[in-house]
Amino acid sequence: MSMMGTRVVRREDPRLLRGEGCFVGDLSEQLGHAVVVSYVRSSFAHGRIVDIDVSDTLGAPGVLAAFTAADLDLVAPRPRLANLPVETIRPWLATERVRFVGEPVAIVVTERADQAEDALETVIVDIDPLDAVVDPFDALAPGAPLLFDLSSNEVCRFGPEALDQSLFTGCEVMVSADLVNQRLAAAPLEGRASAARWDDGRLTFWISSQGVHGVKPVLAHAFGVEAAQVRVIAPDVGGGFGAKISPYPEDVLVGFVARRLGRPARWVETRSENMLAMGHGRDQRQRVTIGGTRAGRVEAYRLEITANGGAYPTAGAGFLPTFTRLMAPGTYDIERVESVARGVVTNTMTVEAYRGAGRPEATAAIERAMDLFAAEVGLDPAEVRRVNLLPAHSTPITTVTGAEYDAGDYVSALDAVLAAADYPALRAEQARRRAAGETPWLGIGVSTYVEITAGGGAPTEFATVRIEPGGGATVLTGASPHGQGLHTALIMITADRLGIDPEDITVIHGDTDLVPSGRGTMGSRSLQLGGSAVHLASLELVENAKTLAADHLEAAVEDIVFGDGRFSVTGSPSKSVGWADLADPDDGDPLTVHTRYTADGQSFPYGARVSVVEVDPETGAVRLLRHVACDDAGVILNPLLADGQRHGGIAQGAAQALLEEVRYDEDGNPQTSNFADYTIISACELPSFELVEHVTPSPLNPLGAKGIGESGTIGSTPAVQSAVVDAVAHVGVRHIDMPCTPERVWSAIQAQQP
Repeated sequence: MSMMGTRVVRREDPRLLRGEGCFVGDLSEQLGHAVVVSYVRSSFAHGRIVDIDVSDTLGAPGVLAAFTAADLDLVAPRPRLANLPVETIRPWLATERVRFVGEPVAIVVTERADQAEDALETVIVDIDPLDAVVDPFDALAPGAPLLFDLSSNEVCRFGPEALDQSLFTGCEVMVSADLVNQRLAAAPLEGRASAARWDDGRLTFWISSQGVHGVKPVLAHAFGVEAAQVRVIAPDVGGGFGAKISPYPEDVLVGFVARRLGRPARWVETRSENMLAMGHGRDQRQRVTIGGTRAGRVEAYRLEITANGGAYPTAGAGFLPTFTRLMAPGTYDIERVESVARGVVTNTMTVEAYRGAGRPEATAAIERAMDLFAAEVGLDPAEVRRVNLLPAHSTPITTVTGAEYDAGDYVSALDAVLAAADYPALRAEQARRRAAGETPWLGIGVSTYVEITAGGGAPTEFATVRIEPGGGATVLTGASPHGQGLHTALIMITADRLGIDPEDITVIHGDTDLVPSGRGTMGSRSLQLGGSAVHLASLELVENAKTLAADHLEAAVEDIVFGDGRFSVTGSPSKSVGWADLADPDDGDPLTVHTRYTADGQSFPYGARVSVVEVDPETGAVRLLRHVACDDAGVILNPLLADGQRHGGIAQGAAQALLEEVRYDEDGNPQTSNFADYTIISACELPSFELVEHVTPSPLNPLGAKGIGESGTIGSTPAVQSAVVDAVAHVGVRHIDMPCTPERVWSAIQAQQP
């Protein structure tokens, strides 16, 4: 019986719940008595390094060594993106200048972790402070302090040089607004961690990472060795959300310490270090302008993006705006769309990819614009969306911005979620409360979204499927699980295609010595690419095995049929052989298939949301009452895994709308360096989500699957924000920037008072 589409419980969970997981911080047998690496970090957002004195440190209890940038014998880092100035490449350790609070300036190595905190205090760091700039608009102002020896803090630009002044010609209505898509912390359960050991000139490196094959060339380059001299292993990984795609200088420097001291070394960051110096997310300032007819038809849309890349720009400034621009029109059929973007450096931590990575920013902008447009023309926001949605399509269509949406029925998704929420009844209850003057005030938010998955490069992934002598199977995948249930998904595919008991299937990942290549896990690519690779390898394996079965059964290959894990001859089902009969270790490797699968293009999941909130006008407090979600991710392999991704994504999206924000003061000092200051959402703030099913198979991969890992976040944020604004719209409020904290909501209400 096929396992496809069934709610199979995650095989990973029992081991992890029993505390039997092995994360980088748990490594012991592999490392022996490893030295502990710690970092002295800048307490200034911007300044010139005058001196770093480690002389007292070397005599402190437990200290084995201390290093500054002058001690490093590493090859200089390479640029990650060609469109960014080479001056902005981050050094392994700060050299002449520091550019954000938390930037490492020195390394302290101790025998034990408990010795490190006191030892770090003995390093004397003399920094001559410079003026800092935190706000990207301030960074672009004349006379702003420059972070690098460049003419401006603008480091890249996307789109036309000049705006089209005729874009809104003929529009009866035009609305503009300035929006903030605030900076967020990824905050995975497991922070960054790495460990290193050198043996006869070969480096073995353990790292909490979303893709070991991307780490390997960085290490080989830094240490000036051939790639074959580097092995990278990701053991259990406790979450990533995009911030663990690329290695950080702190990771690479662990390998430096291990090589210099001739001993294994490890580094496991604290939560405060994670909040200060792990890549942040989002941080776009957006100006939207939308125009159309008074009947509600949108004719033109412009999105202007200022992306704060932080001190050392990478994805946040140099790449993610391309996704935001590509997805600017969202699900809507808008004739004229224009977008421009500029990347800016500031004295803050670098912005990296974060769940959705450029696509949530696009959705938040167009959905806010649609609400503003609906309010301006005096029409229901759901109806304005309906009349502007793209038509249904089962084959790819190309949008005005050049995205090739694979398949979608956006009107159907909107109708499904409105029906599930009983939208008319919600509006009736809202009207009743307002007429009666009742509190709390009720707000209803609607959003639609479409996103790109398996993007950001060639949509390809590697897999090996191998039959073991006992008849079980081993799967090697280039994808990299870090909490999504990927082990279970790949086992389901293999078991279904090969007819092997799931208990007899092993999945291996995250080891560059065992898995020859891979792209890792990001951009919601794992199942549609990694799963498709396993699917195709399994099918090829069955075809190859038919030749062996034909010899065993003394029949022609074309007469061999396969089902339920057995090979038999057409018309003679009583005589058959199984995988164990064919798996002869002396026959070489005939029952091993290596596959590199490349999809025909990226997939575009989509959906719609209705969010319902209550707002207390006396305090501004927001309570999220309901969140109804329709997410179409194509064919669903395991609804249990898909629903888990949806629930987690919705929670993160709601958190951005209501609570979370990385904040700095005007001097660049972090104000959210722990979970007491950075308000992570919890179950207490969330209702039980209502999930609506909707399936449009993708024509671009053999599974018909699309990504699901980021959709929840992309759709939920604008719906929740919209609901908050809707709750206070009757007193004249048109917009509240995220996060919609009680203070901001209360202030918006008070601003409308006579």
